[in-house]
Amino acid sequence: MNRRKPGQIVQLLHKADEALGQGKSIEDICREQGISPATYHRWKQKYGGLSVQDARRLKELELENAKWKRLLAEAMLANDTLREFYPKKHDGRRTARPDW
Repeated sequence: MNRRKPGQIVQLLHKADEALGQGKSIEDICREQGISPATYHRWKQKYGGLSVQDARRLKELELENAKWKRLLAEAMLANDTLREFYPKKHDGRRTARPDW
């Protein structure tokens, strides 16, 4: 399996657009590049119209977003754990905070 970087994908899409303009079919282009037509259409939907720099930035933002989601999930898990460990009193008053 050959993983391609976003910049390579954008360059491939630009070449494919040129080849389509010259009359080649999508199937021929995909066969030459060693990808399936489904992969071509998925890449076209995700990266179509982007420059190489934009595609790299998109990938960086996706990785950063995944990192933030992971951190949020960890914080929420820690918060739930603390709530289980220090349950609220039922008389409406707040419980004492732990000495951290």
